Amino acid sequence: MNTKSKIDNKPSLIPRFLIFSLTLGLAPWSPPHIIGKVKWLFGGAVGMQPMDWFDLVLHGTPWILLFGAIIWEGKKKFF
Repeated sequence: MNTKSKIDNKPSLIPRFLIFSLTLGLAPWSPPHIIGKVKWLFGGAVGMQPMDWFDLVLHGTPWILLFGAIIWEGKKKFF
């Protein structure tokens, strides 16, 4: 009898989240928009408007999903 659960048999989401991160997460590409927002956030977020927070969430979500998928896959392989 197979002891693996149905979750273990699903394909990896890492390639899909990587594509999302490289397109939506980095757009516009010169310079990457998310980098400016993160620098602004670490600089104290002085003057950030609600639209800037929404923009940070919009461009940051694919990266959070990618890192979460990498951690999830790593836990399945090593633990």
